[in-house]
Amino acid sequence: MTAAGPAGSAEQQAQLSLSTSAARNLATTTKSTPQMQGISSRWLLRLLPWVQATGGTYRVNRRLSFTVGDGRVTFTNTGTDVRVIPPELAELAPLRGFSDEQALAALADRFVQQEYAAGDVIAEAGQPVEQVFLLAHGKVNKLGSSKYGETSVLDVLANGAHFGAEALTDSPGTWQHTMKATTSCTVLALRRQAFQEMREVETIREHIRSGATGGRARNEHGEAEISVAAGHSGEPALAGTFVDYELSPREYELSVAQTVLQVHTRVADLYNHPMDQTEQQLKLTIEALRERQENEMVNNPQFGLLHNADMQQRINTRSGPPSPDDMDDLLATVWKDPGFFLAHPRTISAFGQECSRRGVYPQAVDVGGHQVPSWRGVPIFPCDKIGVDENRTSSVLLMRTGEQNRGVVGLHQTGIPDEYEPGLSVRFMGINEQAIIQYLVSTYYSAAILVPDAVGVLENVELGVQS
Repeated sequence: MTAAGPAGSAEQQAQLSLSTSAARNLATTTKSTPQMQGISSRWLLRLLPWVQATGGTYRVNRRLSFTVGDGRVTFTNTGTDVRVIPPELAELAPLRGFSDEQALAALADRFVQQEYAAGDVIAEAGQPVEQVFLLAHGKVNKLGSSKYGETSVLDVLANGAHFGAEALTDSPGTWQHTMKATTSCTVLALRRQAFQEMREVETIREHIRSGATGGRARNEHGEAEISVAAGHSGEPALAGTFVDYELSPREYELSVAQTVLQVHTRVADLYNHPMDQTEQQLKLTIEALRERQENEMVNNPQFGLLHNADMQQRINTRSGPPSPDDMDDLLATVWKDPGFFLAHPRTISAFGQECSRRGVYPQAVDVGGHQVPSWRGVPIFPCDKIGVDENRTSSVLLMRTGEQNRGVVGLHQTGIPDEYEPGLSVRFMGINEQAIIQYLVSTYYSAAILVPDAVGVLENVELGVQS
């Protein structure tokens, strides 16, 4: 018997059965529903308590507060030249309430731009206060001595902060703390002598001379004090009091996210098995709307949590990366029943790395069957809507929620026409001349911060160098 030649090889043998590629033409494939990578966990929408905003508006009534401005100074720049916006100088305590625009503009022109490198001392404790400083860019540590003589960081100042306003008063005194740059800093400085020359302007002289703002006593939150007597004996005359309210409380109008879903009638008629095409199109459209809704509730300039957090509730990291110390500082801003942290996934990763570097291992907590990282027992939820800028810095939100807790609430209105989900409607708009069915998909929402200390923000959180 001779060996088989090449013509007898397996590749050239006749096919004995139907191939799988041909058989697939008669088979029904198993299909998944349409998948969408842009769907996130949307923890903010899931965790916020939602309040019915009847009439499309929610009014937040508060006690009358005498707090003026946001405490930060704003700047403009042309290239590397920085200038303070003149009306912002009224944020300085000696100039609070001063409104002479011409005098403020002249005063702004007298500020001199100065640059400091990381580690430079801007002002030293014990030295006379001869200048007022406006921090345009960078971070500055406020250093002081502890009870045991050690140097400690008392505060971290960042863009818009100011210090040394005592230089504008008649008795400036000396620096009580050392101000040291932790990054390269750009500051605007005004020497006491230059301000004394401006005091020749009658309006400034009269404003400084009048001194105190007057009015009712205030508590630490800037609210009108409620007179209460305690610890007395006998029958002394009790002081009368009342609780005053804001005359123009803030109102939140429901915002809207909308789109027009279009489905061709041929698709809706012929290609609905095994899945309804219109239903699947609607499902993914709603997911996109909900993603946009959460993004707006975090970043919208009018009602977003990042933009509407009180300036006094914003702190900066001590060294850049999010450390356990920074998270403790953030907890101190919302110490009344904190609910949860919200941070970008990369920020949570950076925090975990800092904990590992220090040998600290936070415990996870169970939230609805999910194991979620936490700090001091407060869960940390991921939210990719908190952005990471080009410098790889981000923010961390901490909030208290609920009307009863004077916290943060989500706003919506249910029972609207053609409601498909709570606060979301799908309205049939008809069929156009191209035989396309159109649906108007709308969702109405907003968010309200009931009192300023319900939200804290850790800003300028560095995520490290990307490898």
